[in-house]
Amino acid sequence: MPGRALIEKRPWLVASLIAGTSYWLAAKGQVPGLWLILWKGAGVGLLAAYAWAHHPSRSAHLLALVMALGAIGDMVLEVDFTGGAAAFFAGHIAAIALYLRHPRASLSVLDKAVAVASVIGVPALSWALSGRADVASYALLLGGMATAAFASDFPRRRVALGAAMFVVSDLLIFARMGPLAQSAIPDLLIWPLYYFGQFLICTGVIATLRGRGEFSAAR
Repeated sequence: MPGRALIEKRPWLVASLIAGTSYWLAAKGQVPGLWLILWKGAGVGLLAAYAWAHHPSRSAHLLALVMALGAIGDMVLEVDFTGGAAAFFAGHIAAIALYLRHPRASLSVLDKAVAVASVIGVPALSWALSGRADVASYALLLGGMATAAFASDFPRRRVALGAAMFVVSDLLIFARMGPLAQSAIPDLLIWPLYYFGQFLICTGVIATLRGRGEFSAAR
């Protein structure tokens, strides 16, 4: 789709892309703290607006809630790690509820093995990286979210991939508490993995719902 048509039909999506990609660069500069926090929240917050615009679909509204809680978590993390994690925790619950509304018709033996590995492996790896029980507890829901995305009937190349990118982003945050504490890798990769993971989830879900006729107008 030409750039002008994309702007005209999906202004919230374009605004999110601008905010999300530019934040990564702004975070390396001298932007004042409050403005930088708002800038950080804008990327996924605008994805929430994009999802909400596709009313009256309940699934689109649930997706908007997922994105809104993510945006709140993004901002609160800058001042309170526990508070930010709580927002993401709630977001994972909402995401699981969304994915459970759209289950895949059948799962192969390999699918089930991948799901079990995610549920067990994500919290286990989180514990190994951080050495913190609270992080491992949070990661139980993180792994559950990724598993639910994988087991849903949304396209895996977008939604499940986006969820996996979200997981890797969080694992890098946990690694920054331990083995990668002195590494520049987390700072380089956490935001782009997270933001574009959320972007893939949001656009993948909306495109699927639109294709199924849950709403008629593309906004």
